[in-house]
Amino acid sequence: MKSLFSFCWLVLAFCVSAQEHYRTMPLVENIKTLQVGVDGQKMSLPVIRLNNTEAICIQFDEMSHDRKNYYYSVRHCNADWSLSNITEMEAIDGLSTGMITNYTSSFNTTFLYTHYSVRFPNDQLRFKVSGNYLVTIYEDNNPDKAVAVACFSVVEPKVAIEGTIRGNTDLEINRRYQQLDFTIDNSQFTIKDVFSELKVLVRQNNRYDTQVFGLQPSYTTLTKQSYVNNRALIFEGGNEYRSFDCSSIYTFGAGIENIKYFAPYYHATLVADNSRSGRPYERQEDANGRYVVNLQNDENDSVNADYMFVHFSIPIEKPFFEGSLYILGDLNYNRFDHNVRMEYNAQHNAYEQTLLLKQGGYNYLYAFVKRDEAIGSLQPMEGSLWQTRNEYVIYAYYRGWGERYDRLIGVQTVE
Repeated sequence: MKSLFSFCWLVLAFCVSAQEHYRTMPLVENIKTLQVGVDGQKMSLPVIRLNNTEAICIQFDEMSHDRKNYYYSVRHCNADWSLSNITEMEAIDGLSTGMITNYTSSFNTTFLYTHYSVRFPNDQLRFKVSGNYLVTIYEDNNPDKAVAVACFSVVEPKVAIEGTIRGNTDLEINRRYQQLDFTIDNSQFTIKDVFSELKVLVRQNNRYDTQVFGLQPSYTTLTKQSYVNNRALIFEGGNEYRSFDCSSIYTFGAGIENIKYFAPYYHATLVADNSRSGRPYERQEDANGRYVVNLQNDENDSVNADYMFVHFSIPIEKPFFEGSLYILGDLNYNRFDHNVRMEYNAQHNAYEQTLLLKQGGYNYLYAFVKRDEAIGSLQPMEGSLWQTRNEYVIYAYYRGWGERYDRLIGVQTVE
């Protein structure tokens, strides 16, 4: 009996560890510019309030004029973005699946594409509970033909979160790192056991590689939880994001060296970047890694903005042999994959890469990832400075004793 119990426990542990943790991203090459945010608010966090008038808008381009039959399914997720144990009926009022009926073909563009969008909640679906939600988009009503996943959150504000960022850390004082401190005021919401019922997730600039989950408070009272001097909340300061603007093919925006037409497509060459490692801090405005689709003097940029090949380059005498260099930002969903891995050109003594992007304004950085590691460092190419203005988003989840899902009870941005 003991051996049978041990075997069952091992099977359960394997199943739990094998759970997938979801994040927004396309799953096939023909899906581009997948965006998730509050409807009508560009560059917003994908978070809405429960039982409010706000809506989440999911939009993307499929790179053809052939109309596809796209469907969606909506599932509730745990705080760590694994699927929760509650059913669709417990989380959703209405139908958890449906067809995407809002689509428009691009007009007068060199790249043909069809723009699709869907909003939640809608006439067929409303949310009963707060927490994280996963939308899977698939073709021909066949879940095996998934083309994208989109993640957003629904919050029921129950707690107040306040935070500060400082350069004085346990590692260094006012040099390369930032310490995030914050408190959660639950005076209006009873939490009996904060160590088991409260879960906190922190992201810097929407980066998943450096996110922190499973934090425990440094100090706790019945009404306030303090996360202070926590070494897990020490982050690289990094540097302000680089940017470029390719919203016009006639007037070169910031960061653009030239835009030329090589039949049948446009090519935008960025001004060659230089390493900023070791340089003093320079204040400049950025959007903390986000991008916005934009076509100058055109209000219908979702279908009139064209796609173009954007060429990145950063000169360096010798390549990195102990790892790889990547372009980091929302333009690739903050993923380190082959699409944004820089390739070293020995003839030019530079790292180079080309991305297919929709017209607009973009933020990006260069991150170095050591071989066999998953966390990127900005220090080799961007430097790391405590003065850098970064965005930290704090998510507070609650699961009471005997409850089966994580409620999102607070979200706060600290800059």
